Amino acid sequence: MTLQIQSHQEHAPQELPQVLVLEPPNVFKAYEKQFLEKFQFLKAWESEIPTEQFLTTHARSIRALLCSDWTPITADVLRLLPSLRVIVTSSAGLNHIDLSECRRGGISVANVGTVFSEDVADMAVGLLIDVLRRITAANRYVKAGLWPIKGDFPLGSKLGGKRIGIVGLGSIGLEVAKRLEAFSCSISYTSRKKKPSISFPFYTNACELAANCDILIICCALTNETRHMINKEVLSALGREGIVVNIARGAIVDEKELVRCLEQGEIAGAGLDVFENEPNVPTELLVLDNIVLSPHCSVLTEESFRDMFELISGNLEAFFSNKSLLSPVFDE
Repeated sequence: MTLQIQSHQEHAPQELPQVLVLEPPNVFKAYEKQFLEKFQFLKAWESEIPTEQFLTTHARSIRALLCSDWTPITADVLRLLPSLRVIVTSSAGLNHIDLSECRRGGISVANVGTVFSEDVADMAVGLLIDVLRRITAANRYVKAGLWPIKGDFPLGSKLGGKRIGIVGLGSIGLEVAKRLEAFSCSISYTSRKKKPSISFPFYTNACELAANCDILIICCALTNETRHMINKEVLSALGREGIVVNIARGAIVDEKELVRCLEQGEIAGAGLDVFENEPNVPTELLVLDNIVLSPHCSVLTEESFRDMFELISGNLEAFFSNKSLLSPVFDE
Protein backbone atom coordinates (compact mmCIF):
# COMPACT_ATOMS: atom_id res chain seq x y z
CA MET A 1 0.00 0.00 0.00
CA THR A 2 1.36 3.36 -0.99
CA LEU A 3 1.00 6.15 1.53
CA GLN A 4 0.08 9.52 0.11
CA ILE A 5 2.29 12.07 1.83
CA GLN A 6 1.24 15.67 1.33
CA SER A 7 3.65 18.52 1.81
CA HIS A 8 3.36 20.89 4.77
CA GLN A 9 2.90 23.75 2.34
CA GLU A 10 -0.32 22.24 0.98
CA HIS A 11 -1.89 22.50 4.45
CA ALA A 12 -0.28 25.75 5.51
CA PRO A 13 -2.89 28.31 6.55
CA GLN A 14 -3.45 31.13 4.12
CA GLU A 15 -1.77 34.32 5.27
CA LEU A 16 -4.26 36.91 6.48
CA PRO A 17 -4.41 40.37 4.84
CA GLN A 18 -2.24 42.91 6.64
CA VAL A 19 -3.70 46.10 8.13
CA LEU A 20 -1.85 48.93 9.86
CA VAL A 21 -3.27 50.39 13.09
CA LEU A 22 -1.47 53.41 14.58
CA GLU A 23 -3.69 53.57 17.68
CA PRO A 24 -6.51 51.11 18.40
CA PRO A 25 -10.05 52.45 17.84
CA ASN A 26 -12.58 51.55 20.54
CA VAL A 27 -14.27 49.13 18.16
CA PHE A 28 -10.94 47.30 17.73
CA LYS A 29 -10.68 46.82 21.48
CA ALA A 30 -14.28 45.60 21.67
CA TYR A 31 -14.01 43.20 18.70
CA GLU A 32 -10.30 42.36 18.66
CA LYS A 33 -10.86 38.58 18.62
CA GLN A 34 -13.23 38.83 15.64
CA PHE A 35 -10.88 41.21 13.80
CA LEU A 36 -7.91 38.88 14.32
CA GLU A 37 -9.81 36.04 12.70
CA LYS A 38 -9.95 38.05 9.47
CA PHE A 39 -6.82 40.23 9.37
CA GLN A 40 -3.24 40.45 10.52
CA PHE A 41 -2.64 43.77 12.26
CA LEU A 42 0.56 45.79 12.41
CA LYS A 43 0.13 47.38 15.85
CA ALA A 44 2.24 50.52 15.74
CA TRP A 45 1.22 51.55 19.26
CA GLU A 46 2.84 48.40 20.70
CA SER A 47 6.16 48.92 18.95
CA GLU A 48 9.21 49.90 20.97
CA ILE A 49 10.61 51.90 18.06
CA PRO A 50 9.38 55.40 17.12
CA THR A 51 6.27 55.49 14.94
CA GLU A 52 8.07 57.06 11.97
CA GLN A 53 10.69 54.31 12.03
CA PHE A 54 7.97 51.67 12.38
CA LEU A 55 6.16 53.03 9.31
CA THR A 56 9.37 53.25 7.31
CA THR A 57 10.22 49.65 8.20
CA HIS A 58 6.87 48.33 6.97
CA ALA A 59 6.22 50.95 4.28
CA ARG A 60 6.32 48.62 1.28
CA SER A 61 3.90 46.06 2.71
CA ILE A 62 1.20 48.38 4.08
CA ARG A 63 -1.78 48.67 1.72
CA ALA A 64 -4.56 49.21 4.26
CA LEU A 65 -4.88 51.37 7.38
CA LEU A 66 -7.52 51.34 10.12
CA CYS A 67 -7.82 54.50 12.21
CA SER A 68 -10.11 56.44 14.53
CA ASP A 69 -10.99 60.13 14.68
CA TRP A 70 -8.31 60.87 17.29
CA THR A 71 -5.46 59.66 15.05
CA PRO A 72 -4.38 62.37 12.58
CA ILE A 73 -3.60 60.91 9.16
CA THR A 74 -1.58 63.81 7.81
CA ALA A 75 0.30 64.33 4.57
CA ASP A 76 3.53 63.53 6.46
CA VAL A 77 2.12 60.16 7.57
CA LEU A 78 0.87 59.36 4.07
CA ARG A 79 4.26 60.14 2.51
CA LEU A 80 5.78 57.43 4.69
CA LEU A 81 3.35 54.87 3.24
CA PRO A 82 3.88 54.76 -0.54
CA SER A 83 2.01 51.44 -0.94
CA LEU A 84 -1.07 52.53 1.02
CA ARG A 85 -4.27 52.22 -1.02
CA VAL A 86 -7.13 52.40 1.49
CA ILE A 87 -7.92 54.09 4.81
CA VAL A 88 -10.87 52.83 6.83
CA THR A 89 -11.86 55.06 9.73
CA SER A 90 -14.11 54.11 12.63
CA SER A 91 -15.72 57.56 12.58
CA ALA A 92 -18.30 59.37 10.49
CA GLY A 93 -16.24 62.57 10.65
CA LEU A 94 -13.18 62.96 8.42
CA ASN A 95 -11.40 66.05 9.75
CA HIS A 96 -8.51 63.87 11.00
CA ILE A 97 -7.65 62.66 7.47
CA ASP A 98 -5.92 64.75 4.80
CA LEU A 99 -8.44 63.93 2.07
CA SER A 100 -6.72 66.12 -0.53
CA GLU A 101 -3.50 64.15 -0.11
CA CYS A 102 -5.48 60.89 -0.34
CA ARG A 103 -7.03 61.94 -3.62
CA ARG A 104 -3.64 63.03 -4.91
CA GLY A 105 -2.10 59.70 -3.96
CA GLY A 106 -4.93 57.51 -5.21
CA ILE A 107 -5.86 56.36 -1.71
CA SER A 108 -9.49 55.36 -1.16
CA VAL A 109 -11.19 56.30 2.11
CA ALA A 110 -14.15 54.67 3.83
CA ASN A 111 -15.94 55.85 6.94
CA VAL A 112 -18.80 54.35 8.97
CA GLY A 113 -21.45 56.06 6.90
CA THR A 114 -24.79 56.29 8.71
CA VAL A 115 -24.08 53.60 11.33
CA PHE A 116 -24.16 56.17 14.14
CA SER A 117 -26.92 58.44 12.87
CA GLU A 118 -29.81 57.11 14.94
CA ASP A 119 -27.79 56.80 18.16
CA VAL A 120 -26.38 60.31 17.82
CA ALA A 121 -29.84 61.72 17.09
CA ASP A 122 -31.18 59.98 20.20
CA MET A 123 -28.43 61.61 22.26
CA ALA A 124 -29.14 65.05 20.78
CA VAL A 125 -32.80 64.83 21.77
CA GLY A 126 -31.87 63.37 25.15
CA LEU A 127 -29.50 66.24 25.90
CA LEU A 128 -32.10 68.75 24.79
CA ILE A 129 -34.85 67.30 26.99
CA ASP A 130 -32.40 67.16 29.90
CA VAL A 131 -31.49 70.83 29.51
CA LEU A 132 -35.10 71.94 29.15
CA ARG A 133 -36.53 69.80 31.96
CA ARG A 134 -33.35 69.99 34.08
CA ILE A 135 -33.34 66.24 34.68
CA THR A 136 -29.74 65.76 35.83
CA ALA A 137 -29.91 68.97 37.87
CA ALA A 138 -33.06 67.65 39.55
CA ASN A 139 -31.29 64.33 40.12
CA ARG A 140 -28.47 66.12 41.95
CA TYR A 141 -31.06 68.10 43.93
CA VAL A 142 -32.76 64.94 45.20
CA LYS A 143 -29.52 63.05 45.91
CA ALA A 144 -28.14 66.01 47.87
CA GLY A 145 -31.16 65.83 50.18
CA LEU A 146 -32.36 69.30 49.18
CA TRP A 147 -35.97 68.40 48.36
CA PRO A 148 -37.22 68.21 52.00
CA ILE A 149 -35.11 71.24 52.94
CA LYS A 150 -35.68 73.64 50.02
CA GLY A 151 -38.97 72.30 48.69
CA ASP A 152 -40.06 72.17 45.07
CA PHE A 153 -37.46 72.20 42.35
CA PRO A 154 -37.42 75.22 39.96
CA LEU A 155 -39.58 75.05 36.85
CA GLY A 156 -38.26 73.67 33.59
CA SER A 157 -39.44 74.27 30.01
CA LYS A 158 -41.45 72.05 27.66
CA LEU A 159 -40.04 70.80 24.38
CA GLY A 160 -43.31 70.75 22.44
CA GLY A 161 -43.71 73.60 20.00
CA LYS A 162 -40.13 74.85 20.20
CA ARG A 163 -38.49 76.26 17.07
CA ILE A 164 -35.52 74.02 16.28
CA GLY A 165 -32.65 75.12 14.05
CA ILE A 166 -30.47 72.26 12.76
CA VAL A 167 -26.97 73.12 11.59
CA GLY A 168 -26.11 70.48 9.00
CA LEU A 169 -29.02 68.45 7.62
CA GLY A 170 -27.15 65.27 6.73
CA SER A 171 -28.10 61.79 7.92
CA ILE A 172 -27.79 62.75 11.61
CA GLY A 173 -29.60 66.07 11.17
CA LEU A 174 -32.48 64.35 9.39
CA GLU A 175 -32.81 61.78 12.18
CA VAL A 176 -32.87 64.61 14.74
CA ALA A 177 -35.58 66.39 12.74
CA LYS A 178 -37.67 63.20 12.51
CA ARG A 179 -37.61 62.79 16.29
CA LEU A 180 -38.40 66.41 17.07
CA GLU A 181 -41.29 66.57 14.62
CA ALA A 182 -42.96 64.01 16.90
CA PHE A 183 -42.83 66.66 19.65
CA SER A 184 -44.64 69.15 17.38
CA CYS A 185 -41.50 71.25 17.05
CA SER A 186 -41.04 73.45 13.99
CA ILE A 187 -37.83 72.63 12.12
CA SER A 188 -35.57 74.89 10.04
CA TYR A 189 -32.00 74.35 8.93
CA THR A 190 -28.82 75.60 7.38
CA SER A 191 -26.48 73.45 5.32
CA ARG A 192 -23.88 73.80 2.60
CA LYS A 193 -26.73 74.09 0.15
CA LYS A 194 -30.50 73.93 0.15
CA LYS A 195 -31.93 70.43 -0.20
CA PRO A 196 -34.68 70.46 -2.87
CA SER A 197 -36.45 67.43 -1.43
CA ILE A 198 -36.73 68.96 2.08
CA SER A 199 -39.69 71.18 2.95
CA PHE A 200 -38.18 72.72 6.12
CA PRO A 201 -37.33 76.43 5.88
CA PHE A 202 -33.71 76.96 4.79
CA TYR A 203 -31.37 79.73 5.96
CA THR A 204 -28.14 80.52 4.18
CA ASN A 205 -26.07 80.86 7.35
CA ALA A 206 -26.06 79.95 11.04
CA CYS A 207 -26.63 83.51 12.20
CA GLU A 208 -29.90 83.86 10.25
CA LEU A 209 -30.98 80.44 11.49
CA ALA A 210 -30.21 81.35 15.13
CA ALA A 211 -32.25 84.55 14.88
CA ASN A 212 -35.30 82.51 13.87
CA CYS A 213 -35.22 79.64 16.35
CA ASP A 214 -35.19 78.83 20.06
CA ILE A 215 -32.70 75.97 19.94
CA LEU A 216 -29.64 75.28 17.77
CA ILE A 217 -28.59 71.66 17.30
CA ILE A 218 -25.14 71.24 15.74
CA CYS A 219 -24.96 68.23 13.39
CA CYS A 220 -22.46 69.31 10.71
CA ALA A 221 -18.94 68.11 9.98
CA LEU A 222 -15.88 69.98 11.24
CA THR A 223 -14.09 71.66 8.32
CA ASN A 224 -12.06 74.82 7.87
CA GLU A 225 -15.32 76.57 6.99
CA THR A 226 -17.27 75.34 10.03
CA ARG A 227 -14.58 75.79 12.70
CA HIS A 228 -15.93 78.32 15.26
CA MET A 229 -18.96 78.85 13.04
CA ILE A 230 -21.10 79.11 16.19
CA ASN A 231 -19.48 82.34 17.40
CA LYS A 232 -20.43 85.46 19.37
CA GLU A 233 -22.61 86.77 16.56
CA VAL A 234 -24.57 83.52 16.25
CA LEU A 235 -25.01 83.12 20.02
CA SER A 236 -26.19 86.73 20.30
CA ALA A 237 -28.73 86.10 17.53
CA LEU A 238 -29.96 83.03 19.41
CA GLY A 239 -30.66 85.19 22.44
CA ARG A 240 -31.16 84.91 26.19
CA GLU A 241 -33.79 82.15 25.95
CA GLY A 242 -31.77 80.12 23.44
CA ILE A 243 -30.20 76.69 23.90
CA VAL A 244 -27.27 75.08 22.06
CA VAL A 245 -26.91 71.30 21.65
CA ASN A 246 -23.68 70.00 20.11
CA ILE A 247 -23.23 66.34 19.17
CA ALA A 248 -20.92 67.04 16.18
CA ARG A 249 -17.42 68.35 16.97
CA GLY A 250 -16.40 70.68 19.76
CA ALA A 251 -14.45 73.10 17.59
CA ILE A 252 -17.52 74.02 15.54
CA VAL A 253 -18.48 76.16 18.56
CA ASP A 254 -16.26 78.96 19.88
CA GLU A 255 -16.02 77.37 23.30
CA LYS A 256 -14.68 80.41 25.15
CA GLU A 257 -17.53 82.52 23.81
CA LEU A 258 -20.06 79.83 24.71
CA VAL A 259 -18.74 79.72 28.29
CA ARG A 260 -18.99 83.50 28.55
CA CYS A 261 -22.56 83.54 27.23
CA LEU A 262 -23.63 80.80 29.64
CA GLU A 263 -22.00 82.48 32.63
CA GLN A 264 -23.49 85.88 31.84
CA GLY A 265 -26.95 84.60 30.97
CA GLU A 266 -26.73 85.62 27.31
CA ILE A 267 -28.09 82.19 26.37
CA ALA A 268 -30.26 79.94 28.54
CA GLY A 269 -28.38 76.64 28.42
CA ALA A 270 -26.46 74.01 26.51
CA GLY A 271 -26.20 70.25 26.05
CA LEU A 272 -22.69 69.21 25.01
CA ASP A 273 -21.35 65.79 24.05
CA VAL A 274 -18.21 67.25 22.43
CA PHE A 275 -15.55 69.79 23.37
CA GLU A 276 -12.66 71.63 21.73
CA ASN A 277 -9.83 69.98 23.66
CA GLU A 278 -11.11 66.58 24.70
CA PRO A 279 -10.97 65.13 27.27
CA ASN A 280 -10.34 68.53 28.87
CA VAL A 281 -13.55 70.42 29.66
CA PRO A 282 -13.52 74.10 30.73
CA THR A 283 -13.81 74.16 34.53
CA GLU A 284 -16.38 76.96 34.27
CA LEU A 285 -18.85 74.50 32.71
CA LEU A 286 -18.59 72.06 35.61
CA VAL A 287 -20.40 74.31 38.07
CA LEU A 288 -23.28 75.51 35.89
CA ASP A 289 -26.74 74.00 36.39
CA ASN A 290 -28.01 75.20 33.00
CA ILE A 291 -25.72 72.87 31.08
CA VAL A 292 -25.61 69.09 30.59
CA LEU A 293 -22.26 67.48 29.77
CA SER A 294 -21.51 64.10 28.21
CA PRO A 295 -18.04 62.56 27.46
CA HIS A 296 -18.30 62.29 23.65
CA CYS A 297 -20.30 59.09 23.94
CA SER A 298 -23.30 59.65 21.65
CA VAL A 299 -22.09 56.87 19.32
CA LEU A 300 -21.27 54.40 22.06
CA THR A 301 -23.98 51.75 22.08
CA GLU A 302 -23.61 47.99 21.83
CA GLU A 303 -25.69 48.00 18.68
CA SER A 304 -23.65 50.68 16.92
CA PHE A 305 -20.37 48.95 17.81
CA ARG A 306 -21.61 45.68 16.33
CA ASP A 307 -22.73 47.44 13.16
CA MET A 308 -19.47 49.38 13.01
CA PHE A 309 -17.39 46.19 13.29
CA GLU A 310 -19.36 44.60 10.46
CA LEU A 311 -19.01 47.65 8.20
CA ILE A 312 -15.28 48.10 8.88
CA SER A 313 -14.65 44.40 8.28
CA GLY A 314 -16.77 44.54 5.14
CA ASN A 315 -14.83 47.51 3.78
CA LEU A 316 -11.46 45.85 4.41
CA GLU A 317 -12.64 42.55 2.93
CA ALA A 318 -13.97 44.37 -0.13
CA PHE A 319 -10.64 46.12 -0.62
CA PHE A 320 -8.57 42.93 -0.36
CA SER A 321 -11.00 41.19 -2.75
CA ASN A 322 -10.70 44.02 -5.30
CA LYS A 323 -14.37 44.92 -4.85
CA SER A 324 -15.99 48.31 -4.31
CA LEU A 325 -15.90 49.71 -0.78
CA LEU A 326 -19.19 49.54 1.10
CA SER A 327 -19.06 53.14 2.37
CA PRO A 328 -16.60 55.14 0.27
CA VAL A 329 -16.10 58.81 1.10
CA PHE A 330 -15.47 59.73 -2.52
CA ASP A 331 -15.55 57.80 -5.78
CA GLU A 332 -12.81 55.25 -6.04
